[in-house]
Amino acid sequence: MNDINILGIETSCDETAAAIVKNGEEIRSNVVQSQISLHQKFGGVVPEVASRKHIETITAVTQEAFVRAGLDYRDIDALAVTNRPGLIGALLVGVSFAKSLAYALGKPLIAVNHLHGHIYANFLENPGIAFPCVCLVVSGGHTSLLYMPSHHEYQLIGETRDDAAGEAFDKVARFLGLAYPGGPSVEKAARQGQPGLYKLPRIFLDRDNFEFSFSGLKTAVMNLWRKLEKNGQADVNNMAAEFQAALVEVLVEKTIRAAEKYQVRTVLIAGGVAANSALRGTLAEKAQAQGLEVFYPSLSLCTDNAAMIAGRAYVQYVSRDFASLDLNAYPGLLSL
Repeated sequence: MNDINILGIETSCDETAAAIVKNGEEIRSNVVQSQISLHQKFGGVVPEVASRKHIETITAVTQEAFVRAGLDYRDIDALAVTNRPGLIGALLVGVSFAKSLAYALGKPLIAVNHLHGHIYANFLENPGIAFPCVCLVVSGGHTSLLYMPSHHEYQLIGETRDDAAGEAFDKVARFLGLAYPGGPSVEKAARQGQPGLYKLPRIFLDRDNFEFSFSGLKTAVMNLWRKLEKNGQADVNNMAAEFQAALVEVLVEKTIRAAEKYQVRTVLIAGGVAANSALRGTLAEKAQAQGLEVFYPSLSLCTDNAAMIAGRAYVQYVSRDFASLDLNAYPGLLSL
């Protein structure tokens, strides 16, 4: 097969992104227009604001992707776009744009699941990852454990019942007066604190399943913090350190258990929270002790981007898994 260049479009939340990836491995361009500064004053993403910003920037971001790749629109072989899950208004901007461009260029259209994209950020940098594997996807909107026997098979074996890990980071950061986005802010504060000085629960850790719950952990932070404040013992850094330790311990322990149950030797982590150094370090240490190999994307590929969408789309391109021009967007996961 000749070289295949795929344009990826990602607008599932608050990043407008376009990228061109060759053969599912070589990133020729990867452009991300972040909206963090726009949403900081609200302490979180405002869906309508995000959608409007995508409309304003998607054309320029896509053009920049072609410029950086040194390619013309006619040089691509297919277009890939995230069509689920995510904010429905934001998704519709990307889907509508990709469908229009695919029609105008006469190129195949590929619909990509956002979670699959996060997973395939690993394959962009490590194309020889061996199957089967267990993958932990942790972001602002998702906390899921998946068993992957192959490129084409996904089995959801556990997920959060309430708040996603990244969502918990944001809510706790806001409560403690730390900046948005919460993940980096809590991690920075945690480096100055000491876990264990305060005691927070490891929710669901005693359950023999792969489900998560972080809403209760968030509530435990709030309740304990109020008591500490009354006693003059409240320290933001120590609370951030204990919260991060509690959340990471549950994520890592459940992931290791899943690898043992499904008898895999390979573990992947993906998503925005995969950029957390405590999570990366703890999982790598625990996995090594169990003889497991761990892969995680470089920091720039952990957060939402379009290279991961184009990377995953190559697998679908090879299997001729194309979408029609009546493709729609869906806020929920639907299926894997």
